[in-house]
Amino acid sequence: MRQFLVDELSFLEHDNLDNYLKRTLKPGPISGVFWLEIPGKLLALKQLNHPDCGPFYFSVILEKTEIRIEFLVRSSLNIRCSCIDWATPEQRNFVLDFIDNMIKEEYIMV
Repeated sequence: MRQFLVDELSFLEHDNLDNYLKRTLKPGPISGVFWLEIPGKLLALKQLNHPDCGPFYFSVILEKTEIRIEFLVRSSLNIRCSCIDWATPEQRNFVLDFIDNMIKEEYIMV
């Protein structure tokens, strides 16, 4: 899986990230999973051609000592569809900007 990983989180960093994610993202189907929705202006042609599969998002997974952000664009309604694909350069930049902002705001030592 293509993903961005920050590991070796302290208890305080985990708590800060958990609070940040709960304030800023939609909760996923299980504890520790959050959905970072992709703005409509950043959708690839594959996603634009499948409006019934949206909204589209990236998965953010917070575990005890690490946080992972996947670079796979997922559908909120379908597990398998041709619109599910790896991030475009613009989508990847969106995710990296989100990560940079989160790390800065929550004082994560990387």
